[in-house]
Amino acid sequence: MDFLKAFLVGGTICALVQLLMDRTKLMPGRIMVLLVCSGAVLSFLGLYGPFARWAGTGATVPLLGFGNLLFEGVRKSVDTDGVLGLFTGGLQAAAAGISAALIFGYLASFIFEPKMKDQ
Repeated sequence: MDFLKAFLVGGTICALVQLLMDRTKLMPGRIMVLLVCSGAVLSFLGLYGPFARWAGTGATVPLLGFGNLLFEGVRKSVDTDGVLGLFTGGLQAAAAGISAALIFGYLASFIFEPKMKDQ
């Protein structure tokens, strides 16, 4: 049942994003920023934690989860390091994911032939 719930929640998030991409003039980069910021705001309001516990990985894997991760890292770092935590907490919390994305993206550029999309 957990797999089904994660699939349905993650699929719903992806379907809503696809609707934003198809029905609005928002560029994909802006939609990604909107998702990350939405995850951070939901975390600030205390809504993301209960939602993520209920939905499982369906809620934590998409970009909403990245926004939550950044916010929680900043919150914890501010508690321990003070104002300096505003600048270091998010990157410390997300360092593994950011590093993996950069490394695997770089490796994929050797395997595939990257090129710009024609408009």
